[in-house]
Amino acid sequence: MSDYEPDPIELPINGVIDLHTFHPSEAKAVVLAFIEACQEEGLNELRIIHGKGKGVLRTQIHALLERHPDVESYSLAPVNAGGWGATLARLKK
Repeated sequence: MSDYEPDPIELPINGVIDLHTFHPSEAKAVVLAFIEACQEEGLNELRIIHGKGKGVLRTQIHALLERHPDVESYSLAPVNAGGWGATLARLKK
């Protein structure tokens, strides 16, 4: 077994994150870090792509957003932005 750990991947912070690239068990931590990074960049309009599927991940993300003190509001995205496969969130300024 090796002690090698890959360098962390730096992702551009543009207000959009696609959770398909992460394991579902990482979703909560990823979204919390994403919110923090967006705040640091001054972004308050976010789009979280969670996919359509059975809605399990969507439900988890909505519960997280509901409890997050910096989230002003959230809703499913319009059809042209992912429909029920994505959520738009507005952060408090």
